[in-house]
Parts: sequence; C-alpha cells; structure tokens
Amino acid sequence: MMLAAPIFAPSVQAQGGLMDLGKGMLKDQMEQRAGGGGSAGSLGAGLSTSEIGSGLKEALRTAAEKVTGQLGRADGFNADSLVHIPLPDKLQTVKKGLAMAGQSGLVDDLELKLNRAAEAATPQAKQIFFDAVGKMTLDDAKGILNGPNDAATQYFKKTMTPDLKTAMRPVVDQTVSQSGAVQSYNAMAGAAKTLPMIGGALQSGPGMLTDHVLEKALGGIFSYLGREEADIRTNPASRSTDLLKKVFGK
Repeated sequence: MMLAAPIFAPSVQAQGGLMDLGKGMLKDQMEQRAGGGGSAGSLGAGLSTSEIGSGLKEALRTAAEKVTGQLGRADGFNADSLVHIPLPDKLQTVKKGLAMAGQSGLVDDLELKLNRAAEAATPQAKQIFFDAVGKMTLDDAKGILNGPNDAATQYFKKTMTPDLKTAMRPVVDQTVSQSGAVQSYNAMAGAAKTLPMIGGALQSGPGMLTDHVLEKALGGIFSYLGREEADIRTNPASRSTDLLKKVFGK
C-alpha cells in the first residue's frame, strides 16, 4: 500500500484499529485460559500471550517500515494533502504580506524546502521506531486493553514521541539546513523587512523551522501508522510475514 498509493481509511478506523486489535486478541487469550475458549475464527486464537505480543510488535514494525518508505521519498510529504507541511503559524502574516507585494515565490520556496527536510529525515526514523516497539511489554498491552477507546494510539504516541524527538532532532536540524530552508527563510525575512506590521512574526528566527518540521513529520508518521495497522488487520494481502499471518489470520 504505502509504496504505491496511500490508503485513505476513515480516521475513526485509524484511531481505533490498534485498540480493537489488542482487545480482540487479549480477550480471546484470557477466555481460553479461563476455560471459556473462543471462537474458532478469533484473532490470536490458540496462541500464547508471548506470540500475541510478538504479533503486535511485528505489525508495528511492518507498518513503520512501509510508512517511513512512503513518506521518506520525494513528495512523500509535499504532494500528500494529509501530511503536507505548511508554514509555521507565526509566518502566515508574512505569507499574506509577501503575496500582496507580489513575492509569493519566496514563501512557496520555503514551504517546499520544509517538506523536503521532512522527507529526508523520515527514513532515519525507521530504526528509532523499531527500538521503541521493542520496549513494549505484555503489561503494556494489558494496560491498553483496560484503557479508554484511544488508549493504544495515546500509549504509542506517549512512549515513542519523547525518544523520537530526541533522536530525530539533530537529523531534522541537518536536513532543514541542507534543504536550503534556512537560506529561504533569510531571503523571505529580508524581503519582509520592507513591509509594515509583520516584523514581529520573524523574531523567532530560523530556529523555529526545526521544531515545526519535527512536530509535523512525527504527526504525519503516526497518522499513517494507524492506517497501515488497520490495513494489516483487515487485509490478508498486507500480512507479509508468517507471524502476521498466524496472529491476524482468520
């Protein structure tokens, strides 16, 4: 899916997919241990809790590999309306002022380079995701089972985001610089100095660009991870390993 064209699943499916998956598998296993059995077609039926946990991790690793492959290519962010990175909110006033002055090209160039920076940084997020997924325990999965409807999504965002931000910040900082975004920002700022009422928007300097790209890139990655997990859960053709077929097969 991810290397060809994105699957546009409803947002509720992306948000609830992993939650529903975890509930189904863990409840089946608990019923079996309590002597209640489970339907023959249930996900994870007859598997140990260790195998179920491994299946969850395998699904997330597979999803991370596909998502980083999709977004980490030319126009992965830039041409995708769902994850395209706009200018920071602080620069929207500058954008309007330069557009009125006939200098929209400066703004468009900066926005393109911000997306190019995210595309260049994303492939390096794959191993970071693999390491984060490896830290998930069965107790974590049980916590997801007993949590609110968005417990799974919030759990992975909470546990992965701090490490991802720390590890990806220098990568994003480098790609922002190499993409020419800083130079584009400086060119835009120079042109904007001649316009009234917008100087304050530029006080943060180009340092804001790294924070902005990092936040938006991670948001896009998590958004598509939810869609990819839902596809693995519902589409047999997306179960690319024996373990995924064993755990998610019906």
